[in-house]
Amino acid sequence: MPENESDPRPYRHDGTDRRIHNVDARTLRAVAHPLRLRLLNALREFGPATASGLGERLGESSGATSYHLRQMAEAGLVEDAPELGKGRERWWRSVHDGSIFESSTFRQHADPAVRGAIDFVLHETATSHAEELNAWLGTVGDWSDAWQRSWDMSDFKIRLTPELAMELSRKMHELVESYRDTVPEDTEDSAVVRTHLHLFPRRSE
Repeated sequence: MPENESDPRPYRHDGTDRRIHNVDARTLRAVAHPLRLRLLNALREFGPATASGLGERLGESSGATSYHLRQMAEAGLVEDAPELGKGRERWWRSVHDGSIFESSTFRQHADPAVRGAIDFVLHETATSHAEELNAWLGTVGDWSDAWQRSWDMSDFKIRLTPELAMELSRKMHELVESYRDTVPEDTEDSAVVRTHLHLFPRRSE
């Protein structure tokens, strides 16, 4: 769940062309593990894979990836992709393209395990965002001049009410979504662009 709103709501999308999962307490607890989050993100970003293939990508043993994939399958987050397998080879895919949840709902949950799970997922997501940005900074020189001129890392400070902050977040999501599927996959010098949105209040004193 690498993208967040201020709610937060990873992968928010109002269209019908993407399979979006509304996270509940059960699936939240099932994914609140560092390797499971990485596995789910890898399947959503790079597509179906075997446990061994995911292990190589993430630097984990196939035994560990296989175990956690089975646990996520029980929670309905991943599933078999039998049409891709050959012989005893077992392929996995994400059931959904993304997830959406209201963090405040889980923070007020009666079960302390659920409250701990939402804190873990949010902090892991923040760490993942930082890692992705640092990876880009470390490889920016490998990209074309056009890409080296077109990336952005900005921050802004404005005074808002909670209602206006939510409105700003919604409009930014709508703007990003308006660019979805506008560039064919085989377009020269195109790439999948990661956009992070972090919107939160700060104390003035």
